Amino acid sequence: MKWTDSQRIAEALYDKYPDIDPLTVRFTDLRDWVMALEEFDDEGGHCGEKILEAIQMCWIDEAR
Repeated sequence: MKWTDSQRIAEALYDKYPDIDPLTVRFTDLRDWVMALEEFDDEGGHCGEKILEAIQMCWIDEAR
């Protein structure tokens, strides 16, 4: 997965952290959690606030 795979990342985060409310996650933690996903293979420098917002929004949708 790359940073642009917002939906796939959100699904993986939901599977790994099913009891976490995505609205409570700080972007610094979100970035670290994404980079720690086993399937994730991209560089940290390719990530910005807009990408993290997109991932968070997908995760919120997934959690509903």
